[in-house]
Amino acid sequence: MGRRNAGDPGATRSGHFTRELFAPLPRRYDQLAELLSMGQNGRWRTALVQQIVEGSTALSTDPVVLDVATGTAGVAVEIARRCQAKVVGIDITEEMLLAGRRRVEDAGLAERIELVMGKAESLPFPDASFDALSFTYLLRYVEDPAATLEELARVVRPGATVASLEFLAPPNPFWRLWWWLYTRILLPTGGLLTGGTPWAKVGRFLGPSISEHYRRYPVAWTVEAWHKAGFEGVEARAMSLGGGLVMWGRRRGP
Repeated sequence: MGRRNAGDPGATRSGHFTRELFAPLPRRYDQLAELLSMGQNGRWRTALVQQIVEGSTALSTDPVVLDVATGTAGVAVEIARRCQAKVVGIDITEEMLLAGRRRVEDAGLAERIELVMGKAESLPFPDASFDALSFTYLLRYVEDPAATLEELARVVRPGATVASLEFLAPPNPFWRLWWWLYTRILLPTGGLLTGGTPWAKVGRFLGPSISEHYRRYPVAWTVEAWHKAGFEGVEARAMSLGGGLVMWGRRRGP
């Protein structure tokens, strides 16, 4: 079988493809993520972290939070700065984790943040290990989003808050047109000019992968999948005219 390319929606389901896509990016990942999201990534991440901070501190006086798809540990560091939780970050890409460890050390948080390599689909933790869980830009990269949500639910305690951040295709036709033009034309060009070939590849991949994901798994489907996985009080908030999506809920009790 020939190698899948970045325009192939099926490529988003391959762990090998994910590692290959992200391995060249860590050196300038955070700066370019902000630039290519037109400064919105930080706003979305803050909204995500707010849910985690409120939920984890309400459940425990000494909370432990799991950050899945932690990348360069931006969310993990922000959680640790906002509360006294211990944070465990997990990611599939070694190069991203190496950059994350440097970031954690520079922030003086090495005693409170641990970074490990692993897959969201098979987390190396016992049942009910964490008081809260965050995940960012994850479900487009897994074979089975519903099964992955069940695995995330497995490792959190009853009552734990789980929150996610993902890109979204704007539902309004007017804004969706501009979003389509941006993701198909400006984003690949901007990636090439600011980050070279690896970021041009990301730019070409991103828009089609978002469109294909929501064609297969609309927001309503995702909310229902959260419920089926064992979460309650699930809410979804579209941000930045529908360019980003923050979701959160609580793990149901036994």
